[in-house]
Amino acid sequence: MNQLIKQSQDFEIMNQVKNYAFDYMETANHLEVFPDDDAIQGLEAFNEPLPEEPDNPYTILEQLHQKGSPATVKQIGGRYFGFVNGGIVPAALASKWLADVWDQNAAMYISSPIVSKLEEVCESWLISLLGLPEVTSVGFVSGSSIATLCGLTAGRSQLLKNLGYDVAKQGLFGAPEIKVVLSEGAHSTVYKALSILGLGSERVIKVPMDAQGRICPERVPKLDNKTLLILQAGNVNTGAFDDFETLCKAASEAGAWVHIDGAFGLWAAASKELKYLTKGYELADSWSADAHKTLNAPYDNGLIFCRHREALISAMSMSGAYIVVSEQRDGMIYTMEMSRRARAVELWATLKSLGRNGVGALVENLNEKAAYFARQLSERGYIILNEVCFNQVLVSHESPELTPEVLKKVQNSGVLWCGGSSWNGKPVIRISVCSYQTTFEDIDRCVEVFSRIREEL
Repeated sequence: MNQLIKQSQDFEIMNQVKNYAFDYMETANHLEVFPDDDAIQGLEAFNEPLPEEPDNPYTILEQLHQKGSPATVKQIGGRYFGFVNGGIVPAALASKWLADVWDQNAAMYISSPIVSKLEEVCESWLISLLGLPEVTSVGFVSGSSIATLCGLTAGRSQLLKNLGYDVAKQGLFGAPEIKVVLSEGAHSTVYKALSILGLGSERVIKVPMDAQGRICPERVPKLDNKTLLILQAGNVNTGAFDDFETLCKAASEAGAWVHIDGAFGLWAAASKELKYLTKGYELADSWSADAHKTLNAPYDNGLIFCRHREALISAMSMSGAYIVVSEQRDGMIYTMEMSRRARAVELWATLKSLGRNGVGALVENLNEKAAYFARQLSERGYIILNEVCFNQVLVSHESPELTPEVLKKVQNSGVLWCGGSSWNGKPVIRISVCSYQTTFEDIDRCVEVFSRIREEL
């Protein structure tokens, strides 16, 4: 067994995987964005019984590259526009490779001083970059699903604490009722979090939204100190931003807790040109975001921001005789996870390689290209259903019943990939421009596919 482990750490194996990685990086943007039928069929090679004896590490890597690489979705290229997936900033990718070799447990300072320090630095940088209150704490999690869960947990617990009820000790049985108010266009991850927290999905108050997907402030019910108000920085379909200034001020006066779901849109605050979209958002209590979306950090890289540090720590706290709490940053106290990978390493590399101006330019460039994509499609007869204010484009064929067929043909073209959704009860095509790799030439090539399909139909 020792011989096997020694062999698996051999430098030749690392050279082998390096060559495979370079091969993938050089060819990915020239291949079909979604794997073709042959690549999918090749996955049958993985349908085998668990080997009785140890296998050769070299053949394992060879199988992964030969059969696995062709079956990947080429989201690191410039023509993937699905699910708001960003690309990977080069410095961040390289730092992730190094961090994988470190294989650090990011739970506590005592388990990784370097990760503790980089989390501390990233927290400071992010608060400054996004213009959040200096007292804000940041937790590093897998994605906005967990970030939202952390934020709503802190909010629920703090609201109950303000009412003299300790939910961590007493549970929800007999607890004062919390009123949840959100937009009818709230993201599904919000409903998942509410379900896990025992706040339900059918008992929430769903507020109508306007034509662009913004919550209607005048339709928001009276807020009080038992209210959890959930807003959006970037509607998942249209990219629209809620009126934070009006609603956050009202919530603050009433003693309500405001959580902002900013999975991809929170980064608008880093742009001089687009910061107006987030006006007043700094008045909220918690915010969730994904660095692996607009910021183009590698997967997975989610963030929970909370104005009330003690509220977040209290909601996430755990104890044990073996846990060594230090005077340094112990990242586990800000998240639900104890054992976590060192995702702050590549986040730090992303922020350092871009700098404040680079992040702003990245965000503005994505918005510019989304607007360009929309104009080109409009000129070719497609209907653009939203005001492109950030990086989302909603598209429909002039005959809505043909939109699903257009989407299917677009996805099958191999040239690009984008997803579908529903808007005002009708099927739509949803284009998310999120990768720094996307060029205007990429967009032109994609538009020609749309144009050809329209002519065929």
